[in-house]
Formats: sequence, structure tokens, C-alpha cells
Amino acid sequence: MRGQDISRLPTDRKVVALTFDAGANSAGLPSILRTLADQRVLATFFLTGNFAQAEPGTVQAILAAGHRIGNHSMTHPYLTRLPDNEIAAELTRAEQVLMRTGADPRPLFRFPYGDRDARTIADVNAQGYVAVRWTVDTLGWQGTTGGNSPQRVVERTITALQPGEIVLMHIGSHPTDRSTLDADALPDVIAAVRARGYDFVTLDTLLGEGTTRR
Repeated sequence: MRGQDISRLPTDRKVVALTFDAGANSAGLPSILRTLADQRVLATFFLTGNFAQAEPGTVQAILAAGHRIGNHSMTHPYLTRLPDNEIAAELTRAEQVLMRTGADPRPLFRFPYGDRDARTIADVNAQGYVAVRWTVDTLGWQGTTGGNSPQRVVERTITALQPGEIVLMHIGSHPTDRSTLDADALPDVIAAVRARGYDFVTLDTLLGEGTTRR
């Protein structure tokens, strides 16, 4: 997995990994956690250090629900614009903050904005992390003002459905219209995926430790 920004789990099993990024706010998280608990699904949450510093109780709530946490950098910059030492600092600082909340993000990392190249992937690997991208971005973060809707979130997820699909969603609200489309669509996403014979795993599957909840 070195030198890669992994966009799909390496499996032929009919499994999907739901992932949620957090850097701005947690407006959709109560609904997301309720849905995941009700549907007995485990997910992976990529959190920035700034987010964890501002909302340590939120991090602990994610952990208490049994979900996996990954590193999403400290300040959510475009890493390709930074020198190697600053990239290392972004990962290290985020890791330290997350560890103080009780969350160990290692070895899962997601590039902010998906912005990466061979150099930055090598830097992430040098810090002991595996870079994980996504198979499909639901675009729920675009909000209603961006022309998106809960139904479109479901449609994008199902159109891309394949063994090992990694779904990118976000826990925060849109900055202007305040919509939380990924949270709103989540029950229907889970139902549609299951209706097609798929189950859910966390990204620990990449480490041979994938978890499901029955």
C-alpha cells in the first residue's frame, strides 16, 4: 500500500466502507450516529486536529459508538503546496491532539481536498500512515445551493457500487444553506446498499482487521 492513495478496498466481497470527513462543524453528527447505531453499521471518521481540539467530546462520542478514527491533518491545508517538514508536522500535530482525546488514528490518513501527488504520498507513508481516498464522493457537502439533494447522494453511492467501495461523506453542514445532506440521506444509503446484497466494514479491512456490526 506504499505509494498509493487507496480508492477501493482490495476485495471481491460485497462490502462497502462508509467514511465521514470532519473539519468544519459537527451539525450532522447526532443524526449520523443515531442512524449508524440503529442500523448496526460501523464507519470510519477522518478528523482534523483542529476539529478534535475544538470538539473533544464529539471525538469521544464517535469512539464510544465503536467507530474507527483516522487522521485528516491538523489544519486541512493543500499538502502539495507544503514542504516535507510541514507535511510531517501536520500529521504529527493532528495525531497528538487525537491521541489526547483517546483516539488513535494510526495508520489511516486522508488527504485534505484529496490533494496529493507522489511526493506527498511518500511523506505520508514515511510517517507510518496509509493514504485512503474514496471510490465515490456523494457531493453532499455541496448542499442544496449546489444543486444536491439526499436522493442524489443515494444515487451517486449506488451508481458507483462495487465490491470494496469506499464512500466519502461529511458530518458538517453547508456553510451557507446549513443543509446536512449526507446525514439526511444516510438511512436510505444504507437501505439501498443492503438491498443489493452488500454489507458494511470499516477501513481496518485494509489492515486485515475489518469490522462489521451484526
